[in-house]
Amino acid sequence: MTPKETALLLAKALDSKKGMDIKVLETGRLTTLADYFVICSATSTTQINALAGACEKAMKEQAGEDPHHVEGHRGGTWVLLDFSAVVVHIFNEEAREFYDLERLWNDAIPLDLTGILVEN
Repeated sequence: MTPKETALLLAKALDSKKGMDIKVLETGRLTTLADYFVICSATSTTQINALAGACEKAMKEQAGEDPHHVEGHRGGTWVLLDFSAVVVHIFNEEAREFYDLERLWNDAIPLDLTGILVEN
């Protein structure tokens, strides 16, 4: 599975658990951290954990891969899942606004998720 396919799979997994404002940013030409960042908002700690679980399940089932690193579970306001070439950031709305990754990585290329995410 290519990094782009992985990023889109993870965006679908987030969408399946009603993640909000899902964005996929192509960051590979800007940093060695990851080829793609997948960013999502959640309404509660419970939803953050459900979204992280959906990502882990999708990757295990579709790619046979567990995250290499997970951060933030205990704080309850954000979770980071590192799948090497793709990093997933799940935030509550306040944390997303505080970290403002879209502004920080404004040179990244956003992927068009039309047809990938279910319309509400």
